Amino acid sequence: MESLFLFAVLLELEKEFLSSFIRIHFNFYCFSFWEAIVRTWIWVLFFSQSLLATEMKLPWSALPKTPPIPKNNPMTPEKVYLGRQLFLDPRLSKDGTVSCNSCHNVMASGGDNRAFSAGINGKLGGRSAPTVWNSAFHTVQFWDGRAASLEEQAKGPLTNPIEMAMDNPQAVVDRIAKIPGYVSQFKKVFGDTTITIDEVAKAIAAYERTLMTPNSPFDRYIRGDKKAMSPQAVRGMNTVIEVGCVSCHTGRNFNAPDDLPMGEGFYQKFPTFIDNEYVAKYKLLEDKGRGPLTKDEGNDYFFRVPTWRNVALTAPYFSNGAIKTLDEAVRVMAKVQLNKELTVNQVADIVEFLKALTGERPKQQMPELPPDPPGMTTIDG
Repeated sequence: MESLFLFAVLLELEKEFLSSFIRIHFNFYCFSFWEAIVRTWIWVLFFSQSLLATEMKLPWSALPKTPPIPKNNPMTPEKVYLGRQLFLDPRLSKDGTVSCNSCHNVMASGGDNRAFSAGINGKLGGRSAPTVWNSAFHTVQFWDGRAASLEEQAKGPLTNPIEMAMDNPQAVVDRIAKIPGYVSQFKKVFGDTTITIDEVAKAIAAYERTLMTPNSPFDRYIRGDKKAMSPQAVRGMNTVIEVGCVSCHTGRNFNAPDDLPMGEGFYQKFPTFIDNEYVAKYKLLEDKGRGPLTKDEGNDYFFRVPTWRNVALTAPYFSNGAIKTLDEAVRVMAKVQLNKELTVNQVADIVEFLKALTGERPKQQMPELPPDPPGMTTIDG
């Protein structure tokens, strides 16, 4: 309706404007020719700004109200609460100092805003921690996509020697099984007093699926509220389409097509163009992505496409956390992925659009953790 109204107004203005404009500037010569030229440019200017954003089908969709939920792990309030306790409980690490939340802070960005996350004894991992916000919509997990589900992902850090460093999955189960409060909760949630590592992972994953950030300015815009995003953000949205960013950043989570099945990764090579100053400056060839995981050189430098949602909150950027600001990340991505150099205005517009992808974080309340039994210490396990 807004476009139709503008269309009608423009027609009326054109009647009054066109004749006087041409007579003043072109001295009546070739009136029909100049009339056609001016009229064409009027419509080009109108449609390039209005039609692109309002009529064209965008390559993204609004964040759904509910996440994909696997049939073998239905969500219940009791399971989600148990998962939240486990997510925030440092007793799941070998020395009792690191929880899932240590690297994926749900009180803030969903990450830790460090280039490399710190595990037990201050050991640093080899990659930046991705945000946990909206991770339920990733079709695979981790930078290299090595986990096909949130359940599988939840198991990894528990026994990673740099992160939480438990000796093996059974050590995690044994630690939890010594805490009576957890034993009774697992029985209530899963119907059995025998705790398994799969149940631990299912509870954590159920909680992680609640960590959604809906109702961003973009979500409101795409649902019909055209005032939800500023004109600059709309320009930035149009720019990322025009320059080609959407070949990778597409879909509801801006990192994979919406119809891609869970468990199937959406990977892109990074960097693609290496003949530029940024590759050496930010050490972009040091992380080989999926290659070392798959033992296939053909997968070198391929990564799961990261989400754009809440990207304004998740600096530093890239798997090595080498870039500290969003505007620099935009410049670098344009050059190393598209071989394009953006203008200052284009960068500013794109950054404004990316800021419009910041959603509303659900309020997090610290759960009450079940107490240790008498005589138990974390070091003793």
